Amino acid sequence: MNGLSENVLSGARGLRCLVVGDAMLDRYWVGDVDRISPEAPVPVISVKSSKECAGGAGNVAANIASLGSACELISFIGDDDAGKRLSAILSKAGVGAHLHIDGDGRTTEKLRVVSRNQQLLRIDFESRPGPDLIRQSVSDFESLSIETDVIVISDYGKGGLGHISEMVKIAQRLNTPVIVDPKGQDFGRYGGATVVTPNAQEFETVTGVSTHDDRFKSAALSLVQDVGVTALLVTQGAEGMSLFLNDGTMLHQAAAAVEVFDVSGAGDTVVALLAVGLGLDLAWSDCIQLATYGASAVVTRFGTSVIRREDLTGL
Repeated sequence: MNGLSENVLSGARGLRCLVVGDAMLDRYWVGDVDRISPEAPVPVISVKSSKECAGGAGNVAANIASLGSACELISFIGDDDAGKRLSAILSKAGVGAHLHIDGDGRTTEKLRVVSRNQQLLRIDFESRPGPDLIRQSVSDFESLSIETDVIVISDYGKGGLGHISEMVKIAQRLNTPVIVDPKGQDFGRYGGATVVTPNAQEFETVTGVSTHDDRFKSAALSLVQDVGVTALLVTQGAEGMSLFLNDGTMLHQAAAAVEVFDVSGAGDTVVALLAVGLGLDLAWSDCIQLATYGASAVVTRFGTSVIRREDLTGL
């Protein structure tokens, strides 16, 4: 184990982290397909096993807690079985979950049907929380952020972050670093954050420029200035990730050469480890190396996977 992994694994236990955003329940039905339905030209799957885990902001929080850090989560669930299951999973993961229950809505749930390591179908269940619950979540955020070393805002576009700009301003007043995993085209509402982490597709949607374009660097640095953030981290899958700082610096971290089994939740692992790195006041180069190493570990496993301490011992 080298100095970076020792620093992370020992220091993480002293960190206090806060995650706010769209949590969800990820379900997997796994089985075999050996015939086509006589009712319609669709495959029939015989389900052999199932798996449930926390997704979205819940997965970010579970990743942070798995390294031994204290982690609080603010999110929303419905008064339903999926919400109860998600709450139990987060509790077992060691996450301090502050889940506002929407009696008129339902827990966000993603059900994936898988056969022979191939996803055949994904079924989504979701609803948007009401304005009163969203307002309550801001009150939670204001009180919990006081004793927090680092904050993650996990935006999956499910409607739970209607006051995101206010949350960032609260963090700024406390001088607490904020990592935003973004959604949509309006990055302006993330202004003041420490770092925003779009993937390549999200970056192209916002800027109109591909990560393979010669204008990639200039477009990224312009976005940093326009949004008003310290840094922009563009994740690019097998091509690694590129960090752009507001002083004009660019850093690139190549991806590890691994056999990719499932990319579900890899972005959650990236922001979780970035949060730990910033919370420990690591250099930017170390932060993105840590995030890349962690993401490379979880994509080798089936389904939404949480980083393990042993995954970092070779770092």
